[in-house]
Amino acid sequence: MESVLDAVSTFIWGPFLLIPLLLGAGIYLTIRLGGLQFSKLVPALRLAFVDRGDEGGSGDISHYQALTTALAATVGVGNIAGVATAIHLGGPGALFWMWITALFGMATKYSEAFMGVRFRTIDATGRVSGGPQYYLTRAIPGAFGVTLSLLFAVFAVLASFGIGNMTQSNTVATSMSESFGVPTVVTGIVLAVATGLVLVGGISSIGKVTSAFVPLMIVLYVLAAVVVLVVNVTALPAAFALIVSDAFTGTAAVGGFAGSTMILALQYGIARGIFSNESGLGSAAIAAAAAQTRHPVRQGLVSMTQTFIDTIIVVSMTGLVIISTGAWQSGIEGAGMTAEGFSRGLPGTSGHLVVTVSVIFFAFSTVLGWAYYGERCMERLVGIRGVVPYRVVFTVVVFVGATTELTLVWTFSDIANGLMALPNLIGLIICAGLIARETKAYLRLDPTLRHEPDCSTLEGLDELSRLEGTSGSAGRS
Repeated sequence: MESVLDAVSTFIWGPFLLIPLLLGAGIYLTIRLGGLQFSKLVPALRLAFVDRGDEGGSGDISHYQALTTALAATVGVGNIAGVATAIHLGGPGALFWMWITALFGMATKYSEAFMGVRFRTIDATGRVSGGPQYYLTRAIPGAFGVTLSLLFAVFAVLASFGIGNMTQSNTVATSMSESFGVPTVVTGIVLAVATGLVLVGGISSIGKVTSAFVPLMIVLYVLAAVVVLVVNVTALPAAFALIVSDAFTGTAAVGGFAGSTMILALQYGIARGIFSNESGLGSAAIAAAAAQTRHPVRQGLVSMTQTFIDTIIVVSMTGLVIISTGAWQSGIEGAGMTAEGFSRGLPGTSGHLVVTVSVIFFAFSTVLGWAYYGERCMERLVGIRGVVPYRVVFTVVVFVGATTELTLVWTFSDIANGLMALPNLIGLIICAGLIARETKAYLRLDPTLRHEPDCSTLEGLDELSRLEGTSGSAGRS
């Protein structure tokens, strides 16, 4: 089974399928949107963290809560163990390809969040619901769009139990056991109970919890990494040079590192980059669809900052710590490599403590974010009656993941991520014209994202959008 899953994962994430599709879609959308991720990054950050919401916008949670929910799902084990794994298998050059994936992925993340809001709907309980499982069938007519949406929903539900559940709870339980001697069963029970309590309140409860501690945990982790980099500041120029050169040449065996090629750096950099920031997966569009916003462009830009924060900031901190301290040559794998890097710059055992605590909070927040993604896709597949059973099963699986050896789950998670991305990326490429047209129309009227113009004057919005003054309500009928 392990060899079969490895073969499937290698094909999906290989040079002939997902890698060119991810990079190609990101580059294509960047061109169609005129490099929007670069020109509008600062206004988008202001809208996300200073303004935090649109008064009068429809939705269940604020701009800021939608962003922190999406960040909760993405800033997880991938930012600690995933980065280390990419460097362990692909060499320092893998970090370069993670950066490239993120820069173009910001256009992809914008596009899927735009579509999530543009075609969102209302479920049977009156809550907003949206994401690829809806916009693929609403924006692409006929059986093809329906097929893409159903495939995404099925793969997302499966992925929610891998990337968003078992890998996270297992990492927390292992860290607690190794660092503090806490039995995995105890950790599993605590995680499962905490997850269940939050999920009872739905997206409103998840938004409140994530908005409270996600920014804090990111800031503390980044500050600790900055301290390590300051201590090793003389090694940074060589680290950057190594990252860029090895991205195109591969890395010879050195220290505890077995060596790699350019293809391995490319493959693992992109695979772990997507595992970390989820650009192209379509998952963040599900959280974006719940946001209170006056126009999908505004929420799309807010969601775009998620990839910037996740990869350009958090992943970069982890990777630079690992490379500048020489921990990548230690022969240690996963989160242990990251902990080794932090230990080489922080006093005593505080480096290991920082990584352990970060793993716990990062992983738990990811569980909460993915629980929402999974339930929205379950609602798409079987209706609102499937939400409560899904929450129960998801909570139980948190405990199972914490108390079970996960030999195959990481590979399964890579496969599920790739299968999610395929229908979503195909749909985004098909809908690129619509996304670019409505984006440019809005930004002509509100280039600084300050004025919130009357959306009834925008081109390309349907009649319901014009009547309600926001395309965020589009598709509700």
